Parts: sequence; structure tokens; C-alpha cells
Amino acid sequence: MEKLRYFDAPTKPKEPALKPAFHTEFLRTGRIRRWREDWDQEKRRYLTYEEVAERTGKKLAVAGETTHERINGFHRSIQFPKLLFHRTIDGSPHLGYCHITASQSEFADFKNVGWAFYIANFFSDIGESEVFFENINIGYGRMYFAVAIRLDAETQHMTINRDVRGNGILFRTHDPKMALKSVLLLGAKDEQIRQVIRNL
Repeated sequence: MEKLRYFDAPTKPKEPALKPAFHTEFLRTGRIRRWREDWDQEKRRYLTYEEVAERTGKKLAVAGETTHERINGFHRSIQFPKLLFHRTIDGSPHLGYCHITASQSEFADFKNVGWAFYIANFFSDIGESEVFFENINIGYGRMYFAVAIRLDAETQHMTINRDVRGNGILFRTHDPKMALKSVLLLGAKDEQIRQVIRNL
């Protein structure tokens, strides 16, 4: 597979003042001057994977902060801890995900199920093997998802609890409103508040 290359795109400069004869140039040649015509192709700078990962991380961190503020701003009885950290995908540092919060909830047959909520700048399947993201699709702007988690006794690392719902996935969506409702339902302790959230 060919290694991806990233270059630093120039920012659009301020529009230069039009020369008096600009309209006559258009009428004569039919060409409209574009700012990219002044961009020297030889001077474009390729970014390292580390630089791309750093830029991706900053964007993910901002998205994570904003998302956490929104879910905690809904109702004072539903508050989640801020547990922000982000990762980029190996070999594709323009793609990444951000862990936003973690908590515990009760499900039909499960008591105190630990779960974690994430946002990613792509949409994909959640893999059932060592590969966490499968069939990555960058057609959607974002993916919001929550997975049941548990501590692995052997490795002492958090892993997906696939006993919950057969795959451990509590929800996965590209719709921010649906994600907000889903997280709030996970955190709501009162049936009256749950009904208000369902009716959003």
C-alpha cells in the first residue's frame, strides 16, 4: 500500500485590490484570476506524520470538549466526568478518535455495566478482533459511539465487554442529536427524565 503524503495547504490570502483594467482582462481572455494561481507549487511543504497527528489531535480535543459541555449542560442530575484523550490511526494520522467520558449504567440483565463514550472523525464498523475499527468510511463527518467496557484480568487493560448485547456496542451513529440522546439515556437515573430525553 502506498504511503500517504500530506502537505501544508496555504491559507487563502486577502483579496488583492482589483486593478482598473481587470474587467477588460476578463473580457479579452475569459479568465478569472484565482488565488491559487499565485501559489508556487515548488514551495509547498509536506508535513510529517507527527505534524498531521498533532493537528488531528487538536481538532479532536476541541470536538471532545464541546461534546462534553453539551452532554453535561442538559440537566444538573445527569453529569459525566471529563475523561478526554485522543488517538490517531496508525498509518493514517488524519483519522482519529477521542474518548470523552466513562460511567456505569444498568441494563436489563446487567448491573453496573461500565461503558465509554467516544467521537471519531470518520465512520466505521467496530471490529470484533484486535482491529478496533473496520471498513473506515470518511464520507460521514463524525461517528459517535459507546461501548461496554471491563477490566481484562490478564492484561489489566480496559477491553470491550462483549457479553453486553453480543458485541459490546451500546450505540453507534453519525447523528449528533441521536448521540446526545443516547448518552443522556445511559446517564439518566430517573424514568421521568428518560421520557423527556426520548421526546427530544
